[in-house]
Amino acid sequence: MGEILVGTCSWTDRALVGSGWYPAGREDAEGRLRHYAERFPVVEVDSAYYALPSARNSLLWAERTPDGFVFDVKAFSLLTGHPTRDSVMPDGLPADHRDPKVLDEVWARFTEGIEPLRAAGRLGSVLFQMPPWFSPGKRCGEFLRECAERTEGWPVSVEFRHPGWWRPEWAQATRALLTRYGMTAVAVDMTQSLPLSVPPVTPVAAPRLSVVRFHGRSAAWGSGSKEDRFRYAYGVDELTDWLPRLRSPAGRTEQLHVLFNNCCGAAAVRAAETMKGLLDGAEWAHTRVRDGAKAATSAPAPAAPADTHSAGAQPSRKDAGEP
Repeated sequence: MGEILVGTCSWTDRALVGSGWYPAGREDAEGRLRHYAERFPVVEVDSAYYALPSARNSLLWAERTPDGFVFDVKAFSLLTGHPTRDSVMPDGLPADHRDPKVLDEVWARFTEGIEPLRAAGRLGSVLFQMPPWFSPGKRCGEFLRECAERTEGWPVSVEFRHPGWWRPEWAQATRALLTRYGMTAVAVDMTQSLPLSVPPVTPVAAPRLSVVRFHGRSAAWGSGSKEDRFRYAYGVDELTDWLPRLRSPAGRTEQLHVLFNNCCGAAAVRAAETMKGLLDGAEWAHTRVRDGAKAATSAPAPAAPADTHSAGAQPSRKDAGEP
């Protein structure tokens, strides 16, 4: 039976913390994660894109969440060819993705950082979000092959920001390429008013997992600040329109992760709550929507050691990378 896991792309966004969604007495790092995990079964670790993840933090996250809860970890920026600041590189290495020794070291540090999640069975997927200039072609296909070799044995999902990958003339080849490497295709919801808007298709490339990320439909996506781009509140009608699109991946994969990235105040958690309610009411054979920790387990999560922060980690717009 396939499962649908609904969640958000951060649990530590400053605007969410300040929105009042976390109740009094659960506003510290441990309390926030436990509160979130009682309501949703999946979350994305956005901070790993901005700074290499800490194995210590990953261990704490695994200890503070119940069996069945999973983390989708966003790959570090250098690993996807995005601009990266020297200040977040390990041991003063330059942010040069063309230097094989630098890349080897960064891959090793990233692997070490997520290992506690993988070992605990809490690693839902490692998300490789490709930049908008990563367009269909031989060179990018070779990059994906190298990525597949580096991540052998990992659950990997790929989000293309260039719309060409999912246009009719390339969609079949794109799906076949991801299937060859055992990678999950990530579908997105975003504004469709821009030249680089990715179409809202839901391709299935791997039998284990499908992922849909809801970015919001802000008109400022192509020109505004990060806050402006993600400031969007989904209406019930907009989410209801997605139910037919979710039917295919929900019925053809073992798990479907539905994640809300419109992280502004409580907008993402509210949209996730609404979507979960809509999916609960959908009559789909052989599919179930997983609840949070209260329904998943009656045993309390184990106590965790004192909080620690990864050395040199810089907080992102959404996820402070807290333990």
